[in-house]
Amino acid sequence: MVELVDQLNHYAHEYYVLDQPSVSDDLYDKTYRQLEELEASHPELIQSDSPTQRVGDVLNEKFDKVHFDHPMLSLGDVFSQEELMTWVDGVQKEFGPDTEFVCEMKIDGLSVSLLYQDGSLVRGATRGDGNTGENITNNIKTISSIPLRLQEPLNVEVRGEIYMPKASFAKLNEEREAAGLATFANPRNSAAGSVRQLDPKVTAKRNLNVFLYTGVLPADAGVNSQAELLTSYPQWGLRVNPEFKLTHSKEEIWDYVEHVSQVRHDLAYDIDGIVIKVNDFDQQEELGYTVKAPRWAIAYKFPAEQAKTTIRDIEWTVGRTGVVTPTAVMDPVLVAGSTVQRASLHNMDLIQAKDIRLNDTVMIHKAGDIIPEVVSVVKEDRDADSQPYPEPETCPICQSDLVHLEDEVALRCVNPACPAQAKEKLFHFVSRNAMDITGVGPAVITQLYEKGYVKDPSDLYQLDEDTLLTLDKVKEKSAQNILQAIDQSRENSLERLLFGLGIRHVGVKAARDIAMTFGSMEAIQAAEREAISSIDGIGEIIADSVEEYFANDEVTALVNRLSERGVNMTYLGASPQTLANVDSFWQGKTVVLTGKLTHYSRQEAKALIEGQGGKVTGSVSKNTDVVVAGEDAGSKLTKAQDLDILIFDEEEMLSHLEDA
Repeated sequence: MVELVDQLNHYAHEYYVLDQPSVSDDLYDKTYRQLEELEASHPELIQSDSPTQRVGDVLNEKFDKVHFDHPMLSLGDVFSQEELMTWVDGVQKEFGPDTEFVCEMKIDGLSVSLLYQDGSLVRGATRGDGNTGENITNNIKTISSIPLRLQEPLNVEVRGEIYMPKASFAKLNEEREAAGLATFANPRNSAAGSVRQLDPKVTAKRNLNVFLYTGVLPADAGVNSQAELLTSYPQWGLRVNPEFKLTHSKEEIWDYVEHVSQVRHDLAYDIDGIVIKVNDFDQQEELGYTVKAPRWAIAYKFPAEQAKTTIRDIEWTVGRTGVVTPTAVMDPVLVAGSTVQRASLHNMDLIQAKDIRLNDTVMIHKAGDIIPEVVSVVKEDRDADSQPYPEPETCPICQSDLVHLEDEVALRCVNPACPAQAKEKLFHFVSRNAMDITGVGPAVITQLYEKGYVKDPSDLYQLDEDTLLTLDKVKEKSAQNILQAIDQSRENSLERLLFGLGIRHVGVKAARDIAMTFGSMEAIQAAEREAISSIDGIGEIIADSVEEYFANDEVTALVNRLSERGVNMTYLGASPQTLANVDSFWQGKTVVLTGKLTHYSRQEAKALIEGQGGKVTGSVSKNTDVVVAGEDAGSKLTKAQDLDILIFDEEEMLSHLEDA
């Protein structure tokens, strides 16, 4: 067990800290399962730094206070090149023109302190007021990039910033909005809210990460400068941001600031400035501290990237779950590198809290450099006869009364016959990740619905050529192709149907895991919530949603109609055990498909590769093993070439598929 823990922690260090994994995901998973089996047999021997202990089961009633022997001070801020150079001049006046400075990106996250004793993590804490923070150790352990044990048995307190990647932030807000929950304003708020969850399992799902950049080091650590610290931390197992620079002049400092300003929107994380530190620790000590901040460091804050525009309208759209979402329609304006004309207002509570009205002049920005957001109203520009925006009382599509369900901030149309919901559900059902019925896009669905031919998914399987030929822009050949695609979709594996039904909270992965576990629609319909929630990765919220969905008589009738019309109701994929034992070139490899394939669609190629133990992802990174490049492959192929990743054309892919 000791050997397995050491081995797994080493793999995790390579993957999360060095970004240089040496083993496949499959080998890691096999080793992890072996450790789990041993720990189940010998629970008294479980080690505190075992990777299985990252997700705690104990709920915190409150967070205990932590007092810092060395305060976690904030940094002084400057907002212009002139102010920054004045600070640099002051340091150089003290130590001479050859003084070295380290420039680092200022991560917009939540400050954290990690205490290690004899190399083992014993405490994680928030910054709090700088003198006293909160003990969040159980939540900290769920963040995979934070080692539970260092590579060396050091007694050290390290400090840094926990953050939420931009992609995780966007996904989290999409999920919360779909569930009718309040969305987070920015990645920083998301990270702060995530690490302070009373249930560590919630924190574990938020995909947080960390960059570490300072600490209270022992005298014998052999680290004498900031540059040495940022080099030593990875050797100890600690993750740092590699995009730092050792500089020797004001010109080099400002070059770094300008470079980062240009690329910041392309980063996977949010930053709000640059931190400049005197490199030498002895010089840092000589400069000392003010009451609030060190004199040897300064934060250059980026100018706020906001733009002024006018709200001309607020449109309300109805999603497939009935959530009614407002969107501001604005005069076009350039912000953070692109022209913005629409911004989600999320819900009525936000409109009221910010007192947003029609024809208001507003300041907007991109939350997390991604999502257009109204920051504030310029009230001095408001017309004298302006009136507060009224809360809508009826659905914009079916005019049914809107309701606030318990514990939701969203307005929801609960009319099951609402045309908007029905059409959205049909759009979802035929989509690529669901039943993948090509040729049946929004234009076709809208006509089929409005002409009364299709009211629910089961009606698709009764369409004929004569009916399709009554639609605009549908000719004989396209009608035949549509019918062929519908017929092929009858043979889909169960997980596609399960996802296509549009059950709240059930995404592609959850649908696959549920279908794989129960094997048939009949078994899923009969499953109790405890059996569903016991599936790895499926929580109580999903289990409740599935149980509630299949308890509906209308759903039972729909499933019966689909079954009667020949739609497959069983899981056709391989079990995890079968996939793990496949003897194939693709086993354990991470693959990216790009460009146009001629022999298969991308979905078909993805299914074939995954059926031979591979994992198909959407983006190229250092962790990608193979890129399959079809015709007109673009930036993904270029990136693969830059990273020296193995590249196959379609024929080479087919050859390796056939070899298996």
